[in-house]
Amino acid sequence: MDYKSAGVDVEAGRAFVQRIKASVEATHRPEVVGGLGGFGGLMRLPAGLRKPLLVSGTDGVGTKLELAQEHNSHHGVGIDLVAMCVNDVITSGAAPLFFLDYMATGALTPTAMAEVVEGIADGCRQSGCALLGGETAEMPGFYPAGRYDLAGFCVAVVEEDDLIDGQQIRPDDVVIGVGSSGVHSNGFSLVRKVLERSNADTATRYDNDQRPLIKDLLAPTTLYAGLVQALLSHGTTLHGMAHITGGGLPENLPRCLPAGTSARIDADSWPRPPLFSWLQSAGDIPERDLWHTFNLGVGFCLVVPAGSEGDVLRLCHQQQHDAWVIGTVVSADSEASPTVHGLPG
Repeated sequence: MDYKSAGVDVEAGRAFVQRIKASVEATHRPEVVGGLGGFGGLMRLPAGLRKPLLVSGTDGVGTKLELAQEHNSHHGVGIDLVAMCVNDVITSGAAPLFFLDYMATGALTPTAMAEVVEGIADGCRQSGCALLGGETAEMPGFYPAGRYDLAGFCVAVVEEDDLIDGQQIRPDDVVIGVGSSGVHSNGFSLVRKVLERSNADTATRYDNDQRPLIKDLLAPTTLYAGLVQALLSHGTTLHGMAHITGGGLPENLPRCLPAGTSARIDADSWPRPPLFSWLQSAGDIPERDLWHTFNLGVGFCLVVPAGSEGDVLRLCHQQQHDAWVIGTVVSADSEASPTVHGLPG
């Protein structure tokens, strides 16, 4: 017996590394030291920082991977992996520096795996961070052949004096919602149950425009790093930010609010994408569960001083992001945890 007969193809692994090399190296920032293939990725901190703080985050794509693999849609989940990590760390005002990925599979399928890494590289380029390294593990007998799982890890940097941690948020601040591309990468265990119940497939269309359901469900997560950097470069005052992931607005917006405050949201202040209306109807999902599972069209929130919302909205639109004033910050009992008011349930 040899390693290949046990299920691990070393030669295919080498060919895979050669294929992805150009995509990975295209993401490298000037601070990267060395190239692909070492035992560790090396990177200098950007010059000119006085009191740098490193901000880290890790995440995966969840069961969206199951749907993506069923429909051979691999590039998009690579972008999803980057977005789920990068969109978290930028809420502190940090600029992404580098990203690491981990892929585990039952048997290496070089084409699919390369498409995933090319998607990861695409997400890194859009976010301004280097894809500094990664690991691909063949685990026959542990994962089914042809199936894979993903995990990502991101490090960003921010000047300590420029850290955005929500402590500057005050009553009367304005909450701006920035549009999502769809379901993003949360709630897919429920999505898949709805698809099963409705017998939906690649031929299924929805909405008056007869949009392709599966394609829209698999749309990659929106990356917000470029928007945040553009706002900060413009001198915009950002008191807080929130990435709207699993748990929706009710569970994620309070994470950036300080004690003694809550958010009052107008649920009718932005258009709900028809994709969520289809999911609710096809799955008979209660309104409250919809809010606590999906982003419902708002993938990111900015909390800004009253009076600045016009400039912020204009900059969002210039960066090709839909955005709306969706609420305000209000005073709350100093002993109570921050919450969101104005939403169903």
